[in-house]
Amino acid sequence: MTSSSSSADVPSMGRRQFMNLLTFGTATGVAAAALYPVVNYFIPPSSGGKGGGLIAKDKLGNDIVASEFVASHNPGDRVLAQGFKGDPTYIIVENDGAIAEYGLNAVCTHLGCVVPWNAANNKFMCPCHGSQYDNTGKVVRGPAPLSLALVHATVEDDKIVFTPWTETDFRTGEDPYWV
Repeated sequence: MTSSSSSADVPSMGRRQFMNLLTFGTATGVAAAALYPVVNYFIPPSSGGKGGGLIAKDKLGNDIVASEFVASHNPGDRVLAQGFKGDPTYIIVENDGAIAEYGLNAVCTHLGCVVPWNAANNKFMCPCHGSQYDNTGKVVRGPAPLSLALVHATVEDDKIVFTPWTETDFRTGEDPYWV
């Protein structure tokens, strides 16, 4: 009788396997959930559509219509728009009245201030620590270590579209640091 009473206290092999499977499954699920963001960080996002273009927005978040923009701004103007990641980005009106093929991220490379355009001096002048950039955004006076980041500015369907600038920086001849 002792053998039959002791076998009732010992779980069957099926229950033991089920508990092991349940424990292993739970531990694996927790580990996978914890590792997913880490692994996802190292996988680059897929490129979609036409190369990651972004329609420029005005200060109210409306799409900027190129024909209206050119009609309401003078040659030489530099006007802020919302660019990538919401950063302020300058749209430049060329002397012939066309929109320049590049835009400038208005965030100072020293401490992140927004750099205003000073038309009287024909340069961007940071109010925080005195950094200065020429009319193309190239740093001409520190403490800013780098020029303002570039974006491509094109007109598609009468909208101004920003796309990432990945080519050599035409101002310095160097690879872009902002990519």
